Amino acid sequence: MADPSMPRRGVSATSRSDFDATELTRQFEQLLRTRRLNNLTDRPRSRSGSPIPHDRTLSSSSSLARQSSSSSVSKPSSHHPPRPTSTSASGSLPPSYSSLRNLPKIPSPPEDASSLRFRNLLLTLSVTPTKYENPGLLDDALSVIPLDRIYSEAEEESQILQAQAASLGENEKPEWGYQDCVIRALLRWFKRTFFTWVNNPPCPMCFSPTIAQGMTPPTPDEAARGATRVELFRCSAVECGAYERFPRYSDVWALLQSRRGRCGEWANCFSMLCRAVGGRVRWVWNMEDHVWTEVYSEQQKRWVHVDACEEAWDNPRLYSEGWGKKMSYCIAFSIDGATDVTRRYVRNPAKHGLDRTKAPEGVMIWITNEIQRMRRESLSKEERRRLIKEDDREEKELRGYVAQALAVEVANMLPSSPNSPGTSSPGGSGATTTSEDQKHPAGRQSGSAEWVRARGEGGTGQPGPDQSRERR
Repeated sequence: MADPSMPRRGVSATSRSDFDATELTRQFEQLLRTRRLNNLTDRPRSRSGSPIPHDRTLSSSSSLARQSSSSSVSKPSSHHPPRPTSTSASGSLPPSYSSLRNLPKIPSPPEDASSLRFRNLLLTLSVTPTKYENPGLLDDALSVIPLDRIYSEAEEESQILQAQAASLGENEKPEWGYQDCVIRALLRWFKRTFFTWVNNPPCPMCFSPTIAQGMTPPTPDEAARGATRVELFRCSAVECGAYERFPRYSDVWALLQSRRGRCGEWANCFSMLCRAVGGRVRWVWNMEDHVWTEVYSEQQKRWVHVDACEEAWDNPRLYSEGWGKKMSYCIAFSIDGATDVTRRYVRNPAKHGLDRTKAPEGVMIWITNEIQRMRRESLSKEERRRLIKEDDREEKELRGYVAQALAVEVANMLPSSPNSPGTSSPGGSGATTTSEDQKHPAGRQSGSAEWVRARGEGGTGQPGPDQSRERR
C-alpha cells in the first residue's frame, strides 16, 4: 500500500529545487549595508581625537553576541578573546592632540585682560612711525642733514660695489643698491657726528660728573615736546650741587634740537632721518627694553636691520648672540602696519628666547592683522597687492630662519659634520653666504660699562639683575 505522503514530499522537493534565492540574497546584503551605514553615522567622532574606545567595545561585544547566537558552539574561541569594557582602571580617554590641532595658528580676538592690555600697548606703539610722514618735520630733518656729503659717500660706495659685482661676472648684481648706500652713509654720519649718547649728563654749571637722583615730573614745556618722564641728576662736586634735568623726549623735532639720548631717542631720530632721505622705515620695539630701525632694501627685496647706537647694518643676531640678550617680542611698526619679526632676531628660541606670555599666539596674529587693516584701508588695490606680496616674501624668509636653525642644531649633533652655521641664505637652495652670516656679533658698544653690565648686554649671556626696569 502506497504511502499517501510520498507525492507531497516529491512536490515539496521539486518546489525547493526550483526556488531562486537571488532576490532574497540581494535584500539581505542591502540590509547589512544599511545597518553598517547606520553604525558609522551614529558613532561619535572628533576632529582632534581618536574614536572613543568604549563604542568599539560595545560594537565588538554585540558582534560577538550575534556570532554566539548563530553558532552551535557556545565556547568562545581562544584566539579571539573578548575586549575589556574599559580602556584603563581610571577610565581615561586617549589624548586629543590639541597641540597639533592648534597648528597653524588661527587669529582670534583678545578676550582676557592681559591680551587686551597688550593690544592697547601695541596700538599705542604703532602710532610712532606715522609721525615720520609729517611734511614739516621732514623738511626740518632734511635741513640738518649734510646731503652733499651723504650723497657723495653713497655714490662712491655704490660704484665700488658695482665694480666688485662686475669682476665676478656679467650677470652678477651689486650686494647693495644706491639707496642702501645712502642709508649706510647716513648711519655713519649719525653715529660719529650728529647724535650723542647720554649716560649721566654733565653738570650745567661746572661740567663735573652727576649722580642720578631718580625721576621727577616733566614741566609743561617738556610735556609739550613729548617728555612723559624726566630723569634728575645732581652734581657730584660738593661745592656746586647743581641739578640737571634729562627729559626723555619722544617728539622727533625736540630730538633734532637736543641731539642726545639713549637707544630710544637714537632709534626714533634716526628712523625719521632715514624717512627724510626717501627710505622706507620700520621702528622696531623689543619687549626687553630696546628699540632699533629696519629699512627696506629694494636691491635685496627684504627688510634690513639697522641699529644707530651700534652703527650696525644687517646684523640681526647682534642682540641674542652678541649681547647675550634674551628676548620674547620684537614687533616692527611702519606706516603700512605691524609685523612680528621675533624670528629674525631670535634664531634659537630655546637658548635666546623668553616665554611669550602677554597673549596667545592666535591673539598676537589678530592684533598685527588689525593694525595692518587700519594702516592699509585707504591704499589702492594695487598698493595693497604689492604689500601682500612683500608680506608673503618676508614670511618665507622668517620661516627660513627657523629651518636654518634646526639644520644647524642637527649638524652640531653629528660628530663627523663640520659646524658651519649660516652657509645658505634663508629660504634659498644654494650654498651662498649672506653678509649677515659673515658678521661676528660682539657685546654692546654703546653706554657705560657699568650700565651695560647691569643690563646683561656685555656678551656674557647673563641677564641683568632687573633688566625689565632698566632705562631705555
